[in-house]
Amino acid sequence: MSNVIPMRRAFSHTIYKMLESRPDSYHDWLDQGHGLRDEGRYREALTSYDLALEYKPNDYWAWYWRGDVLDALGHFEAALDSYDKALEEYPTDYWAWCHRARVLRELERYEDALASYDNALIARPEDYWAWYNRGRVALEDLDLYEVAIASFDKAIEVRSDDYWSWYRKGDAFRHLQRYEDAIASYDKAIETEPQDYWAWYRRGDSLRYLGRLEEAITNYDEALTVKPSDPWSWYKRGEILRCLGRYREAITSYDEAILSNSDDGYAWYNQACCYALLGNIQSAIASLQEAIRLNPIEFQDFAKTDPDLANLRGFEF
Repeated sequence: MSNVIPMRRAFSHTIYKMLESRPDSYHDWLDQGHGLRDEGRYREALTSYDLALEYKPNDYWAWYWRGDVLDALGHFEAALDSYDKALEEYPTDYWAWCHRARVLRELERYEDALASYDNALIARPEDYWAWYNRGRVALEDLDLYEVAIASFDKAIEVRSDDYWSWYRKGDAFRHLQRYEDAIASYDKAIETEPQDYWAWYRRGDSLRYLGRLEEAITNYDEALTVKPSDPWSWYKRGEILRCLGRYREAITSYDEAILSNSDDGYAWYNQACCYALLGNIQSAIASLQEAIRLNPIEFQDFAKTDPDLANLRGFEF
């Protein structure tokens, strides 16, 4: 990096000198914009691209790179206008459609982003990134789970061992409550990245929904091997153990969840239930008081009718 920046600075300085003698040079303004952009000097780069466009108003490259620096500056509406101008000149350009889709996603115009990826795929129908990102928009922003699965399948045709496409395909199946299919997709993700936390964690969720509770615990354990302080895996592990009547083990899992996130009212509350069911009234009250401190209205109401806490009736909490 120390070698690159001085070279870029020298380059930009040279262009400035050239522009003093040839201020109407489109190519020099464009090149200066590139140098400034590479240095992260986006506002100055924007000025250079604007000046290039004064001399060549319909130039694809100046509009495209102008969109790029506006995107980097967080000026998404203006970036979108620049990509649209670029596409007027080169309507089949893959990169402009892809960058346009990314900006539309930032603007929360998700259906338009999906349509932009469709146009990118007209230019490059076998492109992994367009299919993958199309799937992400469908999955994460539009809840179009079948569309997402179809997109990830196309991405997987190009990169059969791609962890993220398999993982997110699993998420789409999970949202559709197709848990066996979700597990199969997570398995493929784990083949590629056996130490990944998320695939083990979500595989555990899918097993839990199928009622395969012991297997789910094993998966949460795998997730915790990767991320030992994760409160969610500890909490869900505790929930399963509580449902299985293994209250002492559940209490230990809730302790670990609380250690990582002391503001988790549900961990405190469910731990109180386990203590109460074991007849440990003092510890049950202590955990319940912590839950109520975090959310007085909800947990006080729960405690009044919860049969797990029946032996606490009459105590102050």
